[in-house]
Amino acid sequence: MSLDKILSISGKPGLFEIVAQTRSGFIAQSLIDQKKISVNIHNNISVLSEIAVYTLTEELPLREVFKKIRDKENAQQTSISHKDSKDTLEEYFFEILPDYDEDRVYASDIKKIIQWYNLLQKHDMLGALEEGEEAVTADEEE
Repeated sequence: MSLDKILSISGKPGLFEIVAQTRSGFIAQSLIDQKKISVNIHNNISVLSEIAVYTLTEELPLREVFKKIRDKENAQQTSISHKDSKDTLEEYFFEILPDYDEDRVYASDIKKIIQWYNLLQKHDMLGALEEGEEAVTADEEE
């Protein structure tokens, strides 16, 4: 499972996995409660593989941020909750990504990243980070 099949839908909590395509969109399954919903092209959707975090020098793909969190936490759930205080979240994120752009990365963004990481970790989907890396390496060799 790659991050290309995992998405966030505006107005819906958590993450969703694409199950099947339809004529007008697709069927997605919630990682929180396993319920399936129909998503059409009019929904505001973000695919995790296309999300990046602003740093002072570049935009770092979400995949790389998840890897840094996984390395810090030894492939376990995060030591903090996405419901912790703004200051706690920002301190934690600063440990993970010391050069993140504090003007463009808000506490709400950090909260989502922590929640998403924990959700993917809970469902043992962080193996997708390695799969994506192998695909990039294969493309570079061609």
